[in-house]
Amino acid sequence: MKILITGIGGFAGSTLALALREAHDGLEIGGVDNFVRPGSERNRQRLQAAGIKVTHADLRLASDLETLPEADWILDAAANASVLSGVGGGGATSRQLMQHNLEGTINLLEHCRARGSGLILLSTSRVYSIAPLAALRVEARADSFCPVADQDWPPGLGPEGVTERFSTQPPVSLYGATKVCAETLALEYSQAFGFPVWINRLGVLAGAGQFGRADQGIFSYWIHACAAKRPLKYIGFGGAGHQVRDCLHPRDLAAPLWRQMRGAPAAGEAVTNFAGGLAQSLSLRRLHAWCEDCFGPHPVQSEPANRPFDVPWMVLDCALAARRFDWRPVTPLPAILEEIARHAKDHPDWLETTGG
Repeated sequence: MKILITGIGGFAGSTLALALREAHDGLEIGGVDNFVRPGSERNRQRLQAAGIKVTHADLRLASDLETLPEADWILDAAANASVLSGVGGGGATSRQLMQHNLEGTINLLEHCRARGSGLILLSTSRVYSIAPLAALRVEARADSFCPVADQDWPPGLGPEGVTERFSTQPPVSLYGATKVCAETLALEYSQAFGFPVWINRLGVLAGAGQFGRADQGIFSYWIHACAAKRPLKYIGFGGAGHQVRDCLHPRDLAAPLWRQMRGAPAAGEAVTNFAGGLAQSLSLRRLHAWCEDCFGPHPVQSEPANRPFDVPWMVLDCALAARRFDWRPVTPLPAILEEIARHAKDHPDWLETTGG
């Protein structure tokens, strides 16, 4: 089987390429990246050392896709992946965000149509509607927000988190909108032209070597910032750091991706959540306490006001992934944090090197 990974120079793309190569002898893996993110050239070297061919290409340019090698499946891990993108953060203007995340997807879908390749789209939890998530009733317990049990839960949301049935109506942020549109287009192209499409909505990814920033890859960014004694700030929800996210190592996706590449989804079964879930969720304040145990005391500033796209509690319910693919996260949360901390100690200049 031949696999092409877009965005292979990034954290998710490179991690999955190496994990799939290690797990499956004889699998032909190649990838493309535009290498605009500082630090991505380091991943090119690791991938090429593992025998994975890496090519420079920009998905925004249709002509760059004309010379791509044949592939049975394309794993799309390329995106500008910050919820603040296009609105004064995330390293892109609104037009650049649309070009990266939407025009690039259209070019990739046209490539799949012409070549007959299957597509696996790595999407995001940020496709889910902000308004009902922001209105969720929560209470602070043990330095973390927890949903109040006795409340009227919106459809698709419960104590275990957000399911695939939850609303994707706007607002979802400009970034979230590009991913909702990309999902819709992928499913329409699949129906119209007969190639298989899987859509995997991912929670927060984390692990050693991630290019963390304050608006993207928060677990990695926070641990590296604590190790380097950088200024840090709790933003929103009173400035106490009680907001909660779940955490997943991308290599834990390799097994279900392999299962997906061995078949096509049944009607209505293309979309699945993959995330750490409730068992691997953590508040920012508790993450900081873990960091202080590891690196020593480090004060955090407070900014009480919320930003437009902030939500207090964002955990994905992955029960559907368990049923469809017999899948659960393999790497426990403590192991992920420890892996990042070791990397921070070994690479004290990581945030400067990778633009964090």
